[in-house]
Amino acid sequence: MVCLKDEHLTEVSLSEPLSIGRQVLRNRVVLAPMSGVTDLPFRELAWRFGAGLVVTEMVASRELAANAPESWARIRNRGIRPHMVQLAGRDAVWMAEAARLAEANGADIIDINMGCPAKKVIGGYSGSALMREPDHALRLIEATVKAVTVPVTVKMRLGWDHDCLNAPEIAARAEGAGAQMITVHGRTRMQFYEGKADWDAIGAVRDRIQVPLVANGDVDTAEDCADILRRSGADAVMIGRAAQGRPWHPAVVAGVCAAPAGDELAAIAVEHYRMMLDFYGTVAGLRHARKHVGWYLDRHAPGIAPAQRGALMVSTDAEFVADRLAAALIDGGAAAGPMKEKAA
Repeated sequence: MVCLKDEHLTEVSLSEPLSIGRQVLRNRVVLAPMSGVTDLPFRELAWRFGAGLVVTEMVASRELAANAPESWARIRNRGIRPHMVQLAGRDAVWMAEAARLAEANGADIIDINMGCPAKKVIGGYSGSALMREPDHALRLIEATVKAVTVPVTVKMRLGWDHDCLNAPEIAARAEGAGAQMITVHGRTRMQFYEGKADWDAIGAVRDRIQVPLVANGDVDTAEDCADILRRSGADAVMIGRAAQGRPWHPAVVAGVCAAPAGDELAAIAVEHYRMMLDFYGTVAGLRHARKHVGWYLDRHAPGIAPAQRGALMVSTDAEFVADRLAAALIDGGAAAGPMKEKAA
């Protein structure tokens, strides 16, 4: 249990439900949307273990409206509720149309991306670039809210840079336009992911809004959660990179499951690997799965030899990867055995 800052004295437990409009989260630990990471297999695992909410990868609104297959793959869902789809874009017409399509295809919550710092996103004046144009950003929010009946939320950064820390102003205006939750990553766009997230600065947003506030940035442990809630006054936390290589981690932090180890850990990692091959097809799945294999090894098999790790990362033999990944995770990589693929 932690106490919120200043006048927000209500005690918050991460295991308690949280309402976003008419949608109710089963706990207050959210898996962040991460492009190239939080695809359907990853979200399904995180949800199964007990994350309070999982969010799709960022979906480009214009591409979804144009029927791009990759965009449709990103919003796929198999029974996860509530189903939260994150949209990015700059044009109010396309944001509205994409939101309508997402809702028609099962989205329970639409999240607007105003936080992505990637050059290819801000190069199109989307993501965190919108924080330089609050009036334009508000037109996007208004159009999205009007287009759907489900709750609309907004994820942002503290501002573009330290000379423009305008998250409190934008968040207040977003709430006025109908946004029903605000998530703030405690860095500016110009920081990317460098330095330490400023949890205290998120508190300036808390002072300006009444809707739920989610704090994000460098959140890993339960102790981090207690500290960020205390310093920011937020109602919930969002975990991103700390979940890479451990999709169960948001649920562990929420206190609703224990971290797996040994045979159980190995079985989960192999299941995740096979889920990706099934979702993408074997050839594409092998490529998409490699970063996840790397994260599993880095976190749970620190003793694996570089040559053995390298063999796993480049192999196109799915059974070889599954078998050797399991062996490495069971013993931490200390005795992973010979890494020679079977002859074709």
